Amino acid sequence: MTITSIIKHFGLSTQSISDVADSHSSTVYKVLLLNGETVYIKIPFSKLKFHLEIEAYTILHGRISVPRLLDVWEGDDETVGALLLSELEGDPLAPKLSTSLAYEIGVYHASMHAIQPPAGQDLLHIKNEFPNWSEFMDRMFYGFAEDTKKVIEPSLYERSIQKYIELKKELPAPDGPAFIHMDFRPANILVKGDQVMGTIDFESVRFGATEMDFTKIHRDFLSLDPSLKLAYEKGYRSIRPLIDLDRVLEFYRFTDAFNSIGWCQRRGVEKNRSFYERNLGILKVELGV
Repeated sequence: MTITSIIKHFGLSTQSISDVADSHSSTVYKVLLLNGETVYIKIPFSKLKFHLEIEAYTILHGRISVPRLLDVWEGDDETVGALLLSELEGDPLAPKLSTSLAYEIGVYHASMHAIQPPAGQDLLHIKNEFPNWSEFMDRMFYGFAEDTKKVIEPSLYERSIQKYIELKKELPAPDGPAFIHMDFRPANILVKGDQVMGTIDFESVRFGATEMDFTKIHRDFLSLDPSLKLAYEKGYRSIRPLIDLDRVLEFYRFTDAFNSIGWCQRRGVEKNRSFYERNLGILKVELGV
């Protein structure tokens, strides 16, 4: 189904429609309505991701700031479905050195992590991986390894397998269960001034250990200045205890780069060339190459 047909299905009267950049997996459109309101239409990559998003919005509504799920189209033989979402004010987090903003990001992130699996409620699509966290990490790493192996040098692959085994032995006990975003990066964090307006993109979420959720925000924002990391940690601890990031970041930074290379192979390396090259560079740094 075309975007025009989806808009007709939702009964929208539009002024303009534009693509949203930096959406690695899904297709997202920004829609300006005739009444001046802006909404977003998201077509997830798969049916599973479609259902993950819907369930995530149900869990998060009223607990942290996220877009409102206005309507859902269940899809057809050609399209997995579409979500109609309200607009959050603000712009994606830019790499500006603001400790007050870093503090607020810590508060927001901890508030997300404070959300636990709903008691007495069976989740249909969002999995609670925490009880078997070690096995989950193995499943993720060795699952992507089959793809990563195809697009990196054999020596890098062998060193990666060995590093994974060695680093995993040194990890502390996991912290959770917690609602983890799995892609908590600047492009998915909307801010206005020094205020966090909310987050978007919940198609990879699960309940698990918090430590998996720090890699990208540290890589793309907190690592820019030590004062940002300190302010973030202070904000986070105002809501809930924080694990020792220095003990876990190396492992999760390394596995994120390794798994991301495998993701690029699955989705097409040429189509995701810049993302592939970036993660290959991070992998080589982590391996000391």
